[in-house]
Amino acid sequence: MPHIELSQGTIRYREAGAGPPIVFLHGYVMDGRLWDGVIERLAGEFRCIALDLPMGAHTVPMAPDADLSLRGLGALVADALAALDLEDVTLVGNDSGDAIAQVVAAWHPERVARLVLTPGDCFDNCPPALFKPLVTAARVPALITFAIGSLRVRALRRLPFAYGLLTGRPLPHDLIDGWIAAFRRHPGVRRDCVKVTRGLRPDVTREAAIRLAEFGRPALLAFAPDDRLFPFAHAELLAAVLPDARVERIDDSLTWVMIDQPDRTAALIRDFAVST
Repeated sequence: MPHIELSQGTIRYREAGAGPPIVFLHGYVMDGRLWDGVIERLAGEFRCIALDLPMGAHTVPMAPDADLSLRGLGALVADALAALDLEDVTLVGNDSGDAIAQVVAAWHPERVARLVLTPGDCFDNCPPALFKPLVTAARVPALITFAIGSLRVRALRRLPFAYGLLTGRPLPHDLIDGWIAAFRRHPGVRRDCVKVTRGLRPDVTREAAIRLAEFGRPALLAFAPDDRLFPFAHAELLAAVLPDARVERIDDSLTWVMIDQPDRTAALIRDFAVST
């Protein structure tokens, strides 16, 4: 895998296609492969880059002093865009990657031409209520190690506080096997995950929402009405905040719109990038 060296540490990424850049951000204890189906559909027209963020499924630990709060992760993504020399980026988020994308747009918008938010954290819903106990548990790192490490048992992954509410389709167990293996393999990755968990704070997403009122570039809010973690109403609220926003539905889907509806998700991103 190609990688870039930042002051915070090594970031690996996947790249496909050529053309205007689209950068994809994933959620907690996931990696950029989550977006593979959408990237396959867009790589004929765009340069698609999926970053492996240090969210617990990365394979190279960050520097011990790296800031992995939401504000710190937003700065890390902005540094990655600069290191890759990307301009006029379409930045796409999902799950907790939405919170990071909002931080980038709110505090580091220089290289972002348009913003796409699929179901994910915003306002006070950071993290969703089912996952808030993880933030408390992160005060004792061994609890995070136990909770996430236990997901090597496939039967546990369908629980609501695991991956169970993210997709209505069969879980991509091969992907999840790799994520959990990466988490368990290196103590530095587990340390990073604990830091990220402690930093999932709604005060950051609340402030980001206020600052997004000054983000004058186009935004697409493509949420799933059936999602139980990230309400569709939040897309409408974000659209009311952003000066130039449109809202789209992705039906028959939960949070992982790229898994449940890859054709619809890719088409919305393509049409939005071309029309704006």
